[in-house]
Amino acid sequence: MTAVAHKAKQFLAFSIKVLIVGCAFYFIYRQLHQNSALSRENVVRLFEQNLSISSVLFLILLSFLNRFFEILKWQTLVSSFEKISLGQAAAQVLGALTAGIFTPNGLGEYAGKALFYPKTQTKKIVFLNLICNGVQMLLTIGFGLLGLLCFNAYFQVISNVMVVGLFVGLAIITTFLFLSRNFTIRGYSIQQLWQKINEIPKEIHRKNFWLGLGRYLVFSHQYYFFFLIFGVDQPYLLLMAGITSVYLLASSLPSFQFLDFALKGSMAVLFFGKLGINDWIPVLITALMWFLNVVIPVVIGSYFVLNFKTKS
Repeated sequence: MTAVAHKAKQFLAFSIKVLIVGCAFYFIYRQLHQNSALSRENVVRLFEQNLSISSVLFLILLSFLNRFFEILKWQTLVSSFEKISLGQAAAQVLGALTAGIFTPNGLGEYAGKALFYPKTQTKKIVFLNLICNGVQMLLTIGFGLLGLLCFNAYFQVISNVMVVGLFVGLAIITTFLFLSRNFTIRGYSIQQLWQKINEIPKEIHRKNFWLGLGRYLVFSHQYYFFFLIFGVDQPYLLLMAGITSVYLLASSLPSFQFLDFALKGSMAVLFFGKLGINDWIPVLITALMWFLNVVIPVVIGSYFVLNFKTKS
């Protein structure tokens, strides 16, 4: 009887893993099939007219660095309580990415990483993942606000009233969080959260910040180099202001990883259309960024999902 129950558990675990990978590949296939920017004709024309072997290799290198910095971030944060190898960190990050591709705002990544650890450490892993993503979000907000102000000075994408309202809103939220720091929800408060953050060594926080900054600079400049490859002749600061603004607004809206390129693509058309850039260029760049930075890592991550073994 015990053997039968064990076999049933193994079959259920295998079925769940196949379901996760199957759903991930289905969502990717559907988006690739429906996305005209990544049609065979467009891609062939792109390679013939714009891309060389060296530029393709350079863009792939940037995609590798993007995920490599994320893996190093996770390895650094986990080292606060347990040493893991670079390979283990890669398996956890890429496997969790695959699990989170069809969940809102990648929430499945939290559960995906937690599965690599005993249940007693689930809260700790979710907390560390919150810090990992939180640092990246703070960088996106910081650079995004600077970029939005710079871009808005040249082209009024949003009104001055909205700009003032944005900063007033941030000030109100910050003040509210400070005043309610001792307010408890289900036994947790902001003050307790801050104390938990301070329990992690400052050296780890510093390293996490610099790795997050490196990652942000890598994927934002990958977007910029795509513009150069397509022959877009615009000032560096103006293009970067538009790129950081797109990432800020896109990340502030709820979305799924497999729809990420559609959201960023629509934002990119809004901003870069002001610079007189043909709409198809930012749409195609966004789709290629999604393919390089999401699709390929998910394909690799599916291997780790299929070979995943739960921790007791």
